[in-house]
Amino acid sequence: METFLPILKAFLVGGAICLLGQILLDFTKLTMARILVMLVIAGALLGAVGLYKPFAAWAGAGATVPLSGFGSLMVEGTKKAIEEKGWIGILTGPFTAASAGTGFAILCGLAASLVAKPKEK
Repeated sequence: METFLPILKAFLVGGAICLLGQILLDFTKLTMARILVMLVIAGALLGAVGLYKPFAAWAGAGATVPLSGFGSLMVEGTKKAIEEKGWIGILTGPFTAASAGTGFAILCGLAASLVAKPKEK
């Protein structure tokens, strides 16, 4: 039971975030790219005002894995870099904090491009 509840919370919260994105995609004229950017910005704004970190602590992977968690991670990295390096941290903080996820996404994209056989339209 100790393992089941955090998994259930993560599933429900992550599913709710994805459901919100799907509702926006189905019932608005927003493109997928704009919805993804909105999720990153929402996470960044909630992280900037200090609301996303406690939410992520409660929801676990359900809040940290979706793109809103990426936005919050970038804000946290910026705050930490500003404390350590001053104003130059605005430029370096987001890249340092999100480097592992960004690097992994690039490698997965490279692997997919090597495996996939695109067709001309």
